[in-house]
Amino acid sequence: MENDVHRSVSLRASRRPDRFYNNFEMKGADGFFDDKSSSDYPIKVIWKRGFVRLLLVGGILWMMLILAVLLFHIWSCQSSLVFLSAICNKDSTVFHMLHNMGMVTPPHRCSIPLANDPEKIVIPEKRSPSKFVQSLSYFEEDDANTNGSESSPLFGGHQSWKQREESFKLKSSMMVHCGFMRNGGADMSPKDIDYVKRCKFVVASGIFDGYDAPHQPSNVSLRSRKLFCFLMVVDEISLEFIKQNVTVREDGDKGQWVGIWRLILLKNPPYDEPRRNGKVPKILTHRLFPQALYSIWIDGKMELIVDPLLMLERYLWRGRHTFAIAQHKHHKSIYEEADSNKRRKRYARPLIDHHIKIYRYEGLDPWSPLKKTKSDVPEGAIIIREHTALNNLFSCLWFNEVNLFTPRDQLSFGFVVYRLKGNFNFFMFPNCEYNSIFILHPHTREHSSKIEWVKSLNELKGNNSGLKESRGGLGLWSPYPADLDLVVLPPVARTSKAG
Repeated sequence: MENDVHRSVSLRASRRPDRFYNNFEMKGADGFFDDKSSSDYPIKVIWKRGFVRLLLVGGILWMMLILAVLLFHIWSCQSSLVFLSAICNKDSTVFHMLHNMGMVTPPHRCSIPLANDPEKIVIPEKRSPSKFVQSLSYFEEDDANTNGSESSPLFGGHQSWKQREESFKLKSSMMVHCGFMRNGGADMSPKDIDYVKRCKFVVASGIFDGYDAPHQPSNVSLRSRKLFCFLMVVDEISLEFIKQNVTVREDGDKGQWVGIWRLILLKNPPYDEPRRNGKVPKILTHRLFPQALYSIWIDGKMELIVDPLLMLERYLWRGRHTFAIAQHKHHKSIYEEADSNKRRKRYARPLIDHHIKIYRYEGLDPWSPLKKTKSDVPEGAIIIREHTALNNLFSCLWFNEVNLFTPRDQLSFGFVVYRLKGNFNFFMFPNCEYNSIFILHPHTREHSSKIEWVKSLNELKGNNSGLKESRGGLGLWSPYPADLDLVVLPPVARTSKAG
């Protein structure tokens, strides 16, 4: 009896592992029992394995397709063929991403997506709405009594550090420094003042100290010839140089013309440095020509080869922009541009450092892809703008920086954009389009100023103190309300062959 009991217990115990093992085999991957004995089981296995393989193959094909599209994008953007170059969208996020990665080098020139017929361009009937600033006025009397000593009025005025700081705070009604202080220079003759009052659409250029000769625009439509005033701002030295080298004709009102250009004489140059004088018509176009609704600035060494009305349509009206300027070919950071300026001897090296240290102290970081702008550095030789209150304010603030510090306006543009805290929007178009707008001509002679060769502040002391400008750049010599000796400039990766 006992033997039977022991035998039944041992048999029961020996069967338990088999039952457990069988149960485990019958469970599927999802924890439920699968019936392996059913005829559908092999089909299910094959279907699952095939689905996984299909996902893997689909993913690989998708990645290869994306890679092929990127490679084609790179190839088309690098191609010299006009058709392929036109396919490349140089405004796209993909292009800028590839450019930042060093995989794409923008071409020197590319086709501009212009409208076909200037006669069919529809000019907006209404002006762009004013944002942030509704009323803008300017100081006209210079407070020459500074630090207890009196001096003659300056064109840019004696702007204090406090006034400068307040000017960056946007308000509905603002009064700012903006050049043209009474008895500060840059005087226009009455006949020229009367002429420019009729100009609503302006193409402006400038020649100072006789460094260039006027270049006649080409491809200008009959409609643009009737619509635009082509105004060439000159000083007395340049006017005499032009008269000696090209034919200047006079109209019935004693206005002077060279081809399509009406010469606008500025008497009493406001600065010692010709480069700084050239910034007056370039940046303060709205002050020289206050009735203008739109303006296109082009440097005097350039020959315009694109119809100006098509330019306004392409760079302003099509994208509902009010201010357009080209991206610099090599530099995106102001600190890169400053380093290049020093290597190219564009101004005294220690004064460029002082200028940039102020910007660094006031919080300007080097450009990075995280910024909302494509670049902090423009090509300033072409500026396309609608004369809105905010754009006029920006031009005033930009000029004030050029007046206070070095005349290198490309160093100041991005800083003013930064100080306005994203409230100033503009269209920065591709550099290759910029190079397709003009033909570049060499200067009649090379410009060189002794202050551009200065390497240390000691060279500006003693007998050489006369190298310092007496009417511009005063912010470089006025005590700044902070210790700049502790400011460390960020390292610069040199991206151009300057120097």
